[in-house]
Amino acid sequence: MLTAPKLAALAVVIRGDHVLLVRRRNEPDAGLWGFPGGHVDLGETALDAAVRELSEETGVTGRATGYLTNIDVIVKDTDGHVQFHFLLAAVLCTYVGGDPVANDDVSDAQWVPVDDVLNRQLATSQHVDDVVRKAMGGFT
Repeated sequence: MLTAPKLAALAVVIRGDHVLLVRRRNEPDAGLWGFPGGHVDLGETALDAAVRELSEETGVTGRATGYLTNIDVIVKDTDGHVQFHFLLAAVLCTYVGGDPVANDDVSDAQWVPVDDVLNRQLATSQHVDDVVRKAMGGFT
């Protein structure tokens, strides 16, 4: 039983006209494409967590440049009970180096054309296209 929301960080990395996405292995959103990311450890900033999760899940190195937005993810079962509750801090990261390789709790990691995300050419987690738009346009 959940007692409180969990804080997680997403690493949003744009490189040219591509965005780094991963296919989630676990619920919520198993099988869907989204940003590398995961839990924020006690005493760790969401900025640092995004960079750490980026490396752990993809092998790509990045540098956090700032917060883009926050996303509430609340998933309920058929009886209305909360199964998952996350507050996701989307962090814009600058690409430093490395080629994406799926590690940790993702089954795939790829540079995906931004246009494919914006035109909904792949099955993504909710708000991935919105966050990409913000990343492409800068901070709002």
